[in-house]
Amino acid sequence: MKILISGGAGFIASNVTDAYLQDGHEVAIIDDLVTGFRENVNAQAKFYECDIRDADRVAQICDEFKPEVISHHAAQLDVRKAVSDPVYDASVNISGALNVLLHGARVGAHRIIFASSGGAVYGEPQFLPVTEDHPVAPESPYGLTKFTFEHYMRIWSQLHPITPVALRYANVYGPRQTAHGEAGVVAIFAGLLLDNKPCKIFGDGSMTRDYVFVGDVVEANRAALKRGDNDIINIGTGVETSTREVFDAVRAAVGTGPAEPELLPERPGEVHNICLDNSHAKEVLGWEPQVAFREGVQRTVEWHKQNENHG
Repeated sequence: MKILISGGAGFIASNVTDAYLQDGHEVAIIDDLVTGFRENVNAQAKFYECDIRDADRVAQICDEFKPEVISHHAAQLDVRKAVSDPVYDASVNISGALNVLLHGARVGAHRIIFASSGGAVYGEPQFLPVTEDHPVAPESPYGLTKFTFEHYMRIWSQLHPITPVALRYANVYGPRQTAHGEAGVVAIFAGLLLDNKPCKIFGDGSMTRDYVFVGDVVEANRAALKRGDNDIINIGTGVETSTREVFDAVRAAVGTGPAEPELLPERPGEVHNICLDNSHAKEVLGWEPQVAFREGVQRTVEWHKQNENHG
């Protein structure tokens, strides 16, 4: 199939690109390289440097490539940026996403797989693990934009012959995740400890997240090419891991660096505990995670060791 991947120079989507190419698909990538890296782009993929907010350019690319499937990963990911400049956040995560959806559908794309966010969409959980029918109450503009685009896809699929699949990712980690950013605590800790610098934890370290290895997320995207029609699916492990446990796992994998993190005041507005129920993914996609957390951390640290700038 011909698959257009937005954000394909980024952490998750570049790994998805590699898998789709390995499976024999023809892949084109749209990425503005603001947060993605050119070196992440597989040489076998067609690459278009493009801001998805540029509707005319997105239209031109879709006319030229004529995708059958869209994998939409491009996004403004910084939650703090979303709060300080919600108009910019929406311009990328809603308007830009709509450009990709509308022009892809216009040239005949029959499927769109959307990288949504389980961590940001649900808000503070009423129960754990969180199922897809949990009440949705985003606590950030970022989460709101993800939820909004899920609904745009649903409405558009009722008006046009395109099938949406929304994958609500847990906290994805693994090779190619940058150590220099707001998100990605595994990568950030790995980069700091490899440089023998102290790690900072906001709060007492008891805050929990659901960490899913990027290789497992890739397998979910493979499955979503044929399954999950018109559905919203959690992609997580169902396991809570505390920030302190993350630090200890990364510290053990690195083998050096400060033995204790620096504890700072907890940041207001952060969800304290979350993990995603993945039973629906097992049922619909035939998917479940294969990589245990400490094994995934070990693989991630090895990758950072081989990349001198630590991502």
